[in-house]
Amino acid sequence: MAAHDLASDFTDLPRSQRLKAATRATHDRLDRRIMAGDIFADRERFARFVRVQYRFHRDIDALYAHPALDALLPDLAGRRRLDQIASDLRDLGQALPTPARPQAEAGLPLAQALGWLYVAEGSNLGGSVLYKLAAKLGLDREFGARHLAAHPDGVARHWREFTAALDSAALDAAQERDVVAGAEAAFRSVRGHVEAEFA
Repeated sequence: MAAHDLASDFTDLPRSQRLKAATRATHDRLDRRIMAGDIFADRERFARFVRVQYRFHRDIDALYAHPALDALLPDLAGRRRLDQIASDLRDLGQALPTPARPQAEAGLPLAQALGWLYVAEGSNLGGSVLYKLAAKLGLDREFGARHLAAHPDGVARHWREFTAALDSAALDAAQERDVVAGAEAAFRSVRGHVEAEFA
């Protein structure tokens, strides 16, 4: 589904569900590519995945200080995971990836920023499943997999709070398209990092 379809299709659904439908194909391809990396084969493979996570969260780190997002989303700063990911990499004996210019900067328009953040927040849902699999490698919220551990309020509640804010944002038709464009850009960013780490 193209980005321009978000406002015209599934109009009876909340924005978060329309966004999920609009990006499903891109998201599914990314998930298949990540799992093809056999990330739970051993700690070295898992560390590559954590490096992907670090690269992506470095891309979006400025969004956690985005004034318009901060006004819209509950506990925006508390949703930031870059430091946890960096600690997981250190646990796994990994150097941090080489610094690079972030792909989503603080000045990003609100609608695009929401799309990027949708991908980051959605990864927390999948993270709860990955966290259980990481336990097979002896990793947990204290060592190596802290960034995958559920929020103290619970992963489902944390997601509902985000989607409630996403769904309530007042956006025009062009901004609706920008939300999808932001999410698609975020998924492409992650895919690029996967290819770099698992080449």
